[in-house]
Amino acid sequence: MRILSTLMGLWAAFTALPAIAQDAEHIGKPVDKGLGFQPAVTELSRDIQSLDYMINIIIFAIVAFVAVLMLYCIVRYNRKANPKPATFTHHTTLEVAWTLLPILVLVFIGAFSLPVLFKQQEIPEGELYIKVTGHQWYWTYEYPDLELEFDSYMIGQPATLGADDEAVTPYVMDAAMEAKLAAAGYEKDEFLLATDTRVVVPVDTVVVMGVTADDVIHSWTIPAFGVKQDAVPGRLAQLWFKAEKEGVYFGQCSELCGKDHAYMPITVEVVSKEAFEAWKVKAAEEFAANGTVPTAYTVAAAQ
Repeated sequence: MRILSTLMGLWAAFTALPAIAQDAEHIGKPVDKGLGFQPAVTELSRDIQSLDYMINIIIFAIVAFVAVLMLYCIVRYNRKANPKPATFTHHTTLEVAWTLLPILVLVFIGAFSLPVLFKQQEIPEGELYIKVTGHQWYWTYEYPDLELEFDSYMIGQPATLGADDEAVTPYVMDAAMEAKLAAAGYEKDEFLLATDTRVVVPVDTVVVMGVTADDVIHSWTIPAFGVKQDAVPGRLAQLWFKAEKEGVYFGQCSELCGKDHAYMPITVEVVSKEAFEAWKVKAAEEFAANGTVPTAYTVAAAQ
Protein backbone atom coordinates (compact mmCIF):
# COMPACT_ATOMS: atom_id res chain seq x y z
CA MET A 1 0.00 0.00 0.00
CA ARG A 2 2.84 2.38 0.90
CA ILE A 3 4.65 1.59 -2.37
CA LEU A 4 1.53 2.26 -4.46
CA SER A 5 0.89 5.54 -2.63
CA THR A 6 4.51 6.60 -3.24
CA LEU A 7 4.29 5.76 -6.94
CA MET A 8 1.07 7.74 -7.26
CA GLY A 9 2.68 10.69 -5.50
CA LEU A 10 5.66 10.61 -7.86
CA TRP A 11 3.31 10.53 -10.83
CA ALA A 12 1.37 13.52 -9.46
CA ALA A 13 4.60 15.46 -8.95
CA PHE A 14 5.79 14.59 -12.48
CA THR A 15 2.60 15.85 -14.14
CA ALA A 16 2.79 19.06 -12.12
CA LEU A 17 6.32 19.93 -13.28
CA PRO A 18 5.23 22.06 -16.27
CA ALA A 19 3.04 24.21 -14.05
CA ILE A 20 5.84 24.61 -11.49
CA ALA A 21 8.31 25.61 -14.15
CA GLN A 22 5.98 28.20 -15.64
CA ASP A 23 4.72 29.65 -12.38
CA ALA A 24 7.24 29.23 -9.59
CA GLU A 25 5.96 32.08 -7.38
CA HIS A 26 2.26 32.63 -8.16
CA ILE A 27 0.37 29.34 -8.26
CA GLY A 28 -3.25 28.77 -9.12
CA LYS A 29 -3.76 30.95 -12.18
CA PRO A 30 -4.58 29.38 -15.56
CA VAL A 31 -1.58 27.94 -17.39
CA ASP A 32 -1.54 27.80 -21.18
CA LYS A 33 -2.08 24.20 -22.29
CA GLY A 34 -1.97 23.14 -18.67
CA LEU A 35 -2.94 19.57 -17.84
CA GLY A 36 -3.57 18.00 -14.47
CA PHE A 37 -3.65 19.36 -10.97
CA GLN A 38 -2.01 22.43 -9.56
CA PRO A 39 1.34 21.74 -7.85
CA ALA A 40 0.77 20.10 -4.49
CA VAL A 41 2.34 22.03 -1.61
CA THR A 42 0.73 20.26 1.34
CA GLU A 43 0.49 16.67 2.51
CA LEU A 44 -3.28 16.83 2.03
CA SER A 45 -3.05 17.87 -1.62
CA ARG A 46 -0.47 15.16 -2.38
CA ASP A 47 -2.71 12.53 -0.83
CA ILE A 48 -5.74 13.72 -2.80
CA GLN A 49 -3.86 13.79 -6.08
CA SER A 50 -2.33 10.36 -5.48
CA LEU A 51 -5.78 8.95 -4.70
CA ASP A 52 -7.20 10.50 -7.86
CA TYR A 53 -4.51 8.98 -10.07
CA MET A 54 -4.91 5.57 -8.43
CA ILE A 55 -8.69 5.62 -8.96
CA ASN A 56 -8.22 6.72 -12.57
CA ILE A 57 -5.97 3.72 -13.18
CA ILE A 58 -8.65 1.45 -11.72
CA ILE A 59 -11.32 3.10 -13.89
CA PHE A 60 -9.21 2.74 -17.04
CA ALA A 61 -8.54 -0.93 -16.23
CA ILE A 62 -12.25 -1.63 -15.71
CA VAL A 63 -13.22 0.16 -18.94
CA ALA A 64 -10.56 -1.74 -20.87
CA PHE A 65 -11.66 -5.07 -19.35
CA VAL A 66 -15.33 -4.45 -20.19
CA ALA A 67 -14.42 -3.32 -23.71
CA VAL A 68 -12.41 -6.49 -24.30
CA LEU A 69 -15.28 -8.64 -22.99
CA MET A 70 -17.75 -6.87 -25.27
CA LEU A 71 -15.46 -7.29 -28.27
CA TYR A 72 -14.96 -10.97 -27.45
CA CYS A 73 -18.73 -11.55 -27.16
CA ILE A 74 -19.37 -9.74 -30.44
CA VAL A 75 -16.81 -11.87 -32.28
CA ARG A 76 -17.38 -15.19 -30.53
CA TYR A 77 -21.16 -15.19 -30.16
CA ASN A 78 -22.49 -13.41 -33.20
CA ARG A 79 -25.06 -15.20 -35.36
CA LYS A 80 -22.50 -16.32 -37.94
CA ALA A 81 -20.02 -17.80 -35.46
CA ASN A 82 -22.68 -19.20 -33.13
CA PRO A 83 -25.86 -19.92 -35.11
CA LYS A 84 -27.42 -21.90 -32.27
CA PRO A 85 -27.53 -19.81 -29.06
CA ALA A 86 -27.27 -21.39 -25.63
CA THR A 87 -30.45 -21.93 -23.63
CA PHE A 88 -29.16 -21.78 -20.04
CA THR A 89 -30.43 -18.96 -17.79
CA HIS A 90 -28.04 -19.08 -14.80
CA HIS A 91 -24.30 -19.34 -14.27
CA THR A 92 -23.58 -19.42 -10.54
CA THR A 93 -19.81 -19.02 -10.79
CA LEU A 94 -20.09 -16.04 -13.11
CA GLU A 95 -22.79 -14.39 -10.99
CA VAL A 96 -20.71 -14.80 -7.81
CA ALA A 97 -17.66 -13.38 -9.61
CA TRP A 98 -19.38 -10.24 -10.92
CA THR A 99 -20.76 -9.61 -7.42
CA LEU A 100 -17.57 -10.18 -5.45
CA LEU A 101 -15.14 -8.44 -7.80
CA PRO A 102 -16.84 -5.01 -7.60
CA ILE A 103 -17.04 -5.40 -3.81
CA LEU A 104 -13.30 -6.10 -3.65
CA VAL A 105 -12.57 -3.11 -5.88
CA LEU A 106 -14.65 -0.83 -3.64
CA VAL A 107 -12.99 -2.20 -0.50
CA PHE A 108 -9.58 -1.58 -2.07
CA ILE A 109 -10.51 2.00 -2.96
CA GLY A 110 -11.97 2.55 0.51
CA ALA A 111 -8.75 1.35 2.13
CA PHE A 112 -6.95 4.25 0.47
CA SER A 113 -9.65 6.92 0.43
CA LEU A 114 -10.88 6.72 4.03
CA PRO A 115 -7.48 7.54 5.58
CA VAL A 116 -7.27 10.60 3.31
CA LEU A 117 -10.77 11.67 4.35
CA PHE A 118 -10.00 11.19 8.04
CA LYS A 119 -6.78 13.19 7.69
CA GLN A 120 -8.77 16.08 6.23
CA GLN A 121 -11.51 15.97 8.84
CA GLU A 122 -9.42 15.33 11.96
CA ILE A 123 -8.29 18.86 12.71
CA PRO A 124 -4.88 18.94 14.43
CA GLU A 125 -3.84 21.45 17.05
CA GLY A 126 -3.00 24.54 15.04
CA GLU A 127 0.00 26.80 15.41
CA LEU A 128 -1.98 29.63 13.82
CA TYR A 129 -5.75 30.15 13.82
CA ILE A 130 -7.58 32.29 11.28
CA LYS A 131 -11.32 32.86 11.07
CA VAL A 132 -12.71 33.49 7.59
CA THR A 133 -16.20 34.78 6.90
CA GLY A 134 -17.76 34.78 3.45
CA HIS A 135 -19.91 37.70 2.29
CA GLN A 136 -21.56 38.66 -0.95
CA TRP A 137 -18.96 39.04 -2.44
CA TYR A 138 -15.75 39.26 -0.46
CA TRP A 139 -13.99 37.59 2.47
CA THR A 140 -13.25 38.80 5.97
CA TYR A 141 -10.22 37.38 7.78
CA GLU A 142 -9.58 37.55 11.49
CA TYR A 143 -6.40 36.58 13.34
CA PRO A 144 -7.78 36.36 16.92
CA ASP A 145 -4.39 35.81 18.56
CA LEU A 146 -2.99 38.87 16.78
CA GLU A 147 -6.15 40.99 17.18
CA LEU A 148 -6.17 41.67 13.44
CA GLU A 149 -9.14 41.71 11.09
CA PHE A 150 -9.45 42.81 7.47
CA ASP A 151 -11.58 42.43 4.36
CA SER A 152 -10.25 41.00 1.12
CA TYR A 153 -11.78 42.11 -2.19
CA MET A 154 -10.93 41.23 -5.76
CA ILE A 155 -8.90 44.00 -7.32
CA GLY A 156 -11.31 45.64 -9.74
CA GLN A 157 -14.36 45.56 -7.50
CA PRO A 158 -15.79 49.03 -6.74
CA ALA A 159 -14.72 48.66 -3.10
CA THR A 160 -11.05 48.61 -4.19
CA LEU A 161 -11.26 51.81 -6.26
CA GLY A 162 -10.24 55.09 -4.67
CA ALA A 163 -9.91 58.71 -5.68
CA ASP A 164 -6.82 57.90 -7.74
CA ASP A 165 -8.63 55.25 -9.78
CA GLU A 166 -10.87 57.45 -11.92
CA ALA A 167 -9.51 55.79 -15.08
CA VAL A 168 -10.24 52.29 -13.78
CA THR A 169 -13.52 50.68 -14.83
CA PRO A 170 -14.80 48.06 -12.36
CA TYR A 171 -14.52 44.46 -13.59
CA VAL A 172 -12.94 45.56 -16.91
CA MET A 173 -9.41 44.53 -17.90
CA ASP A 174 -7.80 47.50 -19.64
CA ALA A 175 -4.57 49.47 -19.38
CA ALA A 176 -5.69 51.24 -16.20
CA MET A 177 -6.63 47.96 -14.55
CA GLU A 178 -3.35 46.40 -15.63
CA ALA A 179 -1.47 49.27 -14.01
CA LYS A 180 -3.47 48.81 -10.80
CA LEU A 181 -2.64 45.11 -10.75
CA ALA A 182 1.05 45.83 -11.33
CA ALA A 183 1.07 48.34 -8.47
CA ALA A 184 -0.26 45.60 -6.20
CA GLY A 185 2.38 43.10 -7.30
CA TYR A 186 0.25 41.08 -9.73
CA GLU A 187 0.50 40.27 -13.42
CA LYS A 188 -2.08 40.90 -16.11
CA ASP A 189 -3.10 37.24 -16.33
CA GLU A 190 -3.94 37.25 -12.61
CA PHE A 191 -6.91 39.54 -13.10
CA LEU A 192 -10.03 38.09 -11.43
CA LEU A 193 -7.74 36.16 -9.04
CA ALA A 194 -5.83 39.01 -7.38
CA THR A 195 -7.09 40.53 -4.14
CA ASP A 196 -6.29 43.85 -2.52
CA THR A 197 -5.24 42.16 0.73
CA ARG A 198 -3.74 38.71 0.97
CA VAL A 199 -3.97 36.19 3.74
CA VAL A 200 -0.43 35.80 5.11
CA VAL A 201 0.72 32.55 6.74
CA PRO A 202 4.17 31.19 7.64
CA VAL A 203 5.66 28.23 5.81
CA ASP A 204 5.79 24.81 7.50
CA THR A 205 3.15 25.85 10.02
CA VAL A 206 -0.11 24.09 10.85
CA VAL A 207 -2.83 26.61 10.05
CA VAL A 208 -6.38 25.97 11.25
CA MET A 209 -9.14 28.05 9.70
CA GLY A 210 -12.65 28.51 11.05
CA VAL A 211 -14.99 29.00 8.10
CA THR A 212 -18.44 30.58 8.20
CA ALA A 213 -20.66 33.04 6.29
CA ASP A 214 -23.08 35.81 7.14
CA ASP A 215 -25.52 35.69 4.21
CA VAL A 216 -25.52 32.66 1.88
CA ILE A 217 -23.35 29.57 1.47
CA HIS A 218 -19.86 30.23 0.15
CA SER A 219 -16.87 27.88 -0.13
CA TRP A 220 -13.24 28.61 0.75
CA THR A 221 -10.90 26.74 -1.58
CA ILE A 222 -7.18 26.64 -2.35
CA PRO A 223 -6.53 23.73 -4.76
CA ALA A 224 -2.76 23.68 -4.22
CA PHE A 225 -3.40 23.15 -0.48
CA GLY A 226 -5.97 20.41 -1.05
CA VAL A 227 -8.60 22.24 1.03
CA LYS A 228 -12.21 23.12 0.30
CA GLN A 229 -14.78 23.93 2.96
CA ASP A 230 -18.31 25.29 2.65
CA ALA A 231 -18.99 28.47 4.61
CA VAL A 232 -22.52 28.10 5.97
CA PRO A 233 -24.35 30.92 7.79
CA GLY A 234 -24.81 30.10 11.46
CA ARG A 235 -22.22 27.32 11.44
CA LEU A 236 -18.48 27.29 12.07
CA ALA A 237 -16.62 24.62 10.12
CA GLN A 238 -12.88 24.03 10.16
CA LEU A 239 -10.11 23.13 7.74
CA TRP A 240 -6.35 22.86 8.11
CA PHE A 241 -3.24 22.91 6.01
CA LYS A 242 0.53 23.07 6.33
CA ALA A 243 2.08 24.76 3.30
CA GLU A 244 5.59 23.53 2.55
CA LYS A 245 6.61 26.08 -0.06
CA GLU A 246 6.66 29.86 -0.03
CA GLY A 247 4.67 31.66 -2.72
CA VAL A 248 1.34 33.20 -3.61
CA TYR A 249 -1.56 30.79 -4.04
CA PHE A 250 -4.90 31.54 -5.68
CA GLY A 251 -8.31 30.07 -5.01
CA GLN A 252 -11.96 30.94 -5.61
CA CYS A 253 -15.27 30.78 -3.87
CA SER A 254 -16.48 27.39 -5.03
CA GLU A 255 -20.16 27.59 -4.11
CA LEU A 256 -22.57 29.53 -6.33
CA CYS A 257 -23.45 32.49 -4.09
CA GLY A 258 -25.09 35.12 -6.28
CA LYS A 259 -24.50 37.35 -9.26
CA ASP A 260 -20.92 38.29 -8.34
CA HIS A 261 -19.85 34.77 -7.40
CA ALA A 262 -17.16 34.90 -10.11
CA TYR A 263 -15.59 37.95 -8.45
CA MET A 264 -14.78 36.41 -5.08
CA PRO A 265 -11.19 35.14 -5.30
CA ILE A 266 -8.89 34.03 -2.51
CA THR A 267 -5.20 34.90 -2.27
CA VAL A 268 -2.88 33.34 0.29
CA GLU A 269 0.77 34.26 0.60
CA VAL A 270 3.07 31.77 2.30
CA VAL A 271 6.17 33.50 3.67
CA SER A 272 9.12 32.53 5.81
CA LYS A 273 8.59 32.48 9.54
CA GLU A 274 10.88 35.48 9.90
CA ALA A 275 8.89 37.45 7.32
CA PHE A 276 5.66 36.50 9.07
CA GLU A 277 6.98 37.85 12.37
CA ALA A 278 7.84 41.10 10.61
CA TRP A 279 4.39 41.21 9.03
CA LYS A 280 2.72 40.77 12.40
CA VAL A 281 4.54 43.78 13.82
CA LYS A 282 3.82 45.97 10.81
CA ALA A 283 0.22 44.79 10.62
CA ALA A 284 -0.38 45.64 14.26
CA GLU A 285 1.10 49.12 13.79
CA GLU A 286 -0.89 49.96 10.67
CA PHE A 287 -4.06 48.39 12.03
CA ALA A 288 -3.84 50.54 15.13
CA ALA A 289 -3.10 53.65 13.08
CA ASN A 290 -5.47 53.25 10.16
CA GLY A 291 -7.89 50.49 11.06
CA THR A 292 -6.45 48.38 8.23
CA VAL A 293 -3.65 45.88 7.86
CA PRO A 294 -0.84 46.10 5.31
CA THR A 295 -1.17 44.17 2.11
CA ALA A 296 0.88 41.03 1.90
CA TYR A 297 2.78 42.16 -1.20
CA THR A 298 4.23 45.02 0.88
CA VAL A 299 5.71 42.41 3.20
CA ALA A 300 7.05 40.36 0.32
CA ALA A 301 8.66 43.41 -1.26
CA ALA A 302 10.31 44.35 2.03
CA GLN A 303 12.12 41.07 2.45
